[in-house]
Amino acid sequence: MDELELARRCAEAMWADDKAAQALGIRVEVTAPGAVRATMEVTAAMINGHDVCHGGYLFTLADTAFAFACNAYGRVSLAAAASIDFLRPAKLGDRLTAEAAERHRGRRAGIYEVTVIDQDDAVIALFHGRSHTTDRPLLPSAEQGRGAAGSPAI
Repeated sequence: MDELELARRCAEAMWADDKAAQALGIRVEVTAPGAVRATMEVTAAMINGHDVCHGGYLFTLADTAFAFACNAYGRVSLAAAASIDFLRPAKLGDRLTAEAAERHRGRRAGIYEVTVIDQDDAVIALFHGRSHTTDRPLLPSAEQGRGAAGSPAI
């Protein structure tokens, strides 16, 4: 299986257990190994006392894109550090997209940048994450070695 197919299989395995992303309506698309697009609509439940999207939801969207991007290679990767800069508010009904891009990937550590934009391509937030990769396989060894006939794309 090629790297893109492996990344998609890893995303499918992660998605099956990601109750937080599912509950928030976050959709994930693997665009390349180490690159992910995640989308979410700002709902009434996400609005804070200032009538804008709570920053925790923006962080969660960006962190989700980061997680799926750094777990694209068949081994479990965890966040070691992350930060976010909020540049403008997101509002009720906004359709947000988080684009995660791998900037460095070593044997144990990776650096990822995530840009969160709204439906008008305005930059809402910038996220920076550092991952730690373990020796634990993300997929069963038999699945990592076979093709993906019939599996849905993520």
